[in-house]
Amino acid sequence: MSAETDRSKAGIPKLADVARQAGVSTATVSRCLNDPSVVSERTRQKVMKAVERLGYAPNFGAQALAAKRTNTFGAIIPTMENAIFARGLQAFQEELGAHRTTLLVASSSYRPDLEEEQIRALVARGADALLLIGYDRTEATYEFLRQRNMPFVVSWAFDAGHSATTVGFDNRQAMQTLAAQVIDLGHRRLALISAERRDNDRARERVAGVLAAMADTGLAPDDLTIVEVPYSIENGSSAFAQLMARADPPTAVLCGNDVLAAGALTQAKAMGLSVPDDVSITGFDDIELAQIVDPPLTTVHVPHRDMGREAARTLIAARNGTEKVSSLKLQTQLVWRQSLGPAPKTG
Repeated sequence: MSAETDRSKAGIPKLADVARQAGVSTATVSRCLNDPSVVSERTRQKVMKAVERLGYAPNFGAQALAAKRTNTFGAIIPTMENAIFARGLQAFQEELGAHRTTLLVASSSYRPDLEEEQIRALVARGADALLLIGYDRTEATYEFLRQRNMPFVVSWAFDAGHSATTVGFDNRQAMQTLAAQVIDLGHRRLALISAERRDNDRARERVAGVLAAMADTGLAPDDLTIVEVPYSIENGSSAFAQLMARADPPTAVLCGNDVLAAGALTQAKAMGLSVPDDVSITGFDDIELAQIVDPPLTTVHVPHRDMGREAARTLIAARNGTEKVSSLKLQTQLVWRQSLGPAPKTG
């Protein structure tokens, strides 16, 4: 009798059908499907042959009701339009996959109201835990998560004073280190192309880092020219053109991320400016784009993959309740490339 005949006569196969076909208990079938490492290879092969022969598919809805979990995590990121979050999210998904957990991803477009809707929707659909980017959201949203005992981790930021469990890095400290190096090279006319700071604590902290470095060296904070634009290469280009049109243009333009910096470099070339001889440009994140632009970007390396992997491990532990979870601060590194040089000498 063919496998197709088996399926058509039996209707929708059940776990008990697989167990009977394989000559094992239903508990063994369940272990084989959910935790194959605890089942012998011989038994696993028998079970999987029965699964294939019968065309069995686990009823994840029933499993979720029984286990009071869906093995689905949610992640809400601000944007999918560039690679800022891609590497970290990939590592996050890989770690979840190793624990047989599925990832659902939503993009808030940097809109807190949309992010709140997405949080509520993911919780309503039974997500076991959530990955959130940064701290900026209403207290009502945090209270909603607490009331439902929803495990969540904040990432891409780090504030030791915040109550939320966090796996991330200190944006202010990272940008302050970069800005201090720029100033040490003799630059005094500084400008910053930043993301919009409203509802974006990462952007605010990076601006604060530049201002802190200036204060440490006696430069007046009011001397920093800041242009705020949404993250894109095109916006980085237009912001750079705006800065260089000033009567006293900057000798160094720091950018809130590598995408904006790539736009600034493109515009510099279009304007006939030499980087870094005429003007220095720096980025932040160290995504692959930073290495292939001309000249390659001096930037801040963010440990995206480590961050994604550790965020997943923290969330899994929080969901399982197997151990006490705590925040984890990861370190960034300054990456020197050719886009940063000494301040141009004036006549």
